[in-house]
Amino acid sequence: SSVIRGALSRILDTDPNIDIVSSVSNGQMAVTMAGTKKPDIIILDVEMPVMDGLTALPEILKNSPDTKVIMCSSLTAKGANTTMKAMALGAVECIVKPSSAQETGPNSDFHKTLITLVRTLGGLPPKERERATSTASAHQKPVPQLRDTKNFTLKNDRTLAHVTPNVIAIGSSTGGPQALFKVLADLKGTKCPILITQHMPATFTKILATHIEQQTGISAFEGEENMLVEKEKIYVAPGGKHMTFIKQNNELRIKLDDGPQENYCKPSVDPMLRSLTELYGNKILCIILTGMGHDGLYSARQLSEKGGRIIAQDEETSVVWGMPGAVALDGICSAVLPLDKIGSWVKSAYRTL
Repeated sequence: SSVIRGALSRILDTDPNIDIVSSVSNGQMAVTMAGTKKPDIIILDVEMPVMDGLTALPEILKNSPDTKVIMCSSLTAKGANTTMKAMALGAVECIVKPSSAQETGPNSDFHKTLITLVRTLGGLPPKERERATSTASAHQKPVPQLRDTKNFTLKNDRTLAHVTPNVIAIGSSTGGPQALFKVLADLKGTKCPILITQHMPATFTKILATHIEQQTGISAFEGEENMLVEKEKIYVAPGGKHMTFIKQNNELRIKLDDGPQENYCKPSVDPMLRSLTELYGNKILCIILTGMGHDGLYSARQLSEKGGRIIAQDEETSVVWGMPGAVALDGICSAVLPLDKIGSWVKSAYRTL
């Protein structure tokens, strides 16, 4: 719609480093424009006349393979479902359409999120962020800078090879759904539960769990308060809540936390991993996939100190090497791997998993 395109344009025009090269009203025009302009980024609506976003997306990527596509969706189950299909087809992120002029103001969360997302996906360093929340203050060494991204060392933890994890914990953000579908399909057959925090709004996380089950054949659920965590199943943190865990009668159960954001995220990886580390110590395998920022770094440091293992997706296969880059450059990873090697590494390292 012209109203939404106008609102997005006004926001993006506030950053002198961002150029809007075209603004069009339907998917067919977007396909043509992609072939002509070869933009770094396209913000693509889901529902449009002539050609919808889901039909346009593969044609856009065919015409301009290096373009990163952000889906712009309404906060409905139908919109979330279509967006998830688009992310399986190659879209890297989704944003929820603002519902009022107030949501797009210069100090709004939507304004800040959109500018940061476009700058990061376009290869521009995001503006200096405030310090992360104080919940992990004991572990707030400086966040590693992603300048020399080849200069990282791996943790020597061969002695841990015999420690089979009780759970696998995965953190992801920008580009995460596509990465999750691949890694989880490769992990099919593992016995321990898989617990996921993916940065997404409410409604979208429930649809994500459904699509994970469809794509991988593994039973997957959006986490609910007091839900029993069972082996050979996947649990996704619900949008707008941190997913933490407690033990009751020797059973692992989900405890949802409606506290403040951490690392500008809710759900955040750090609360999930902190609560698991308190329960299981080194019997956790943590996998950090593509995403902006450094969510998960502080809790991964705690896990590393306890002797747990952390795996990071490598820079080449990440849409954004923020979250995995932070743990890789911190020197706490057992391995830094291409996306298609993570599942086989896990199965090789833990033959009894």
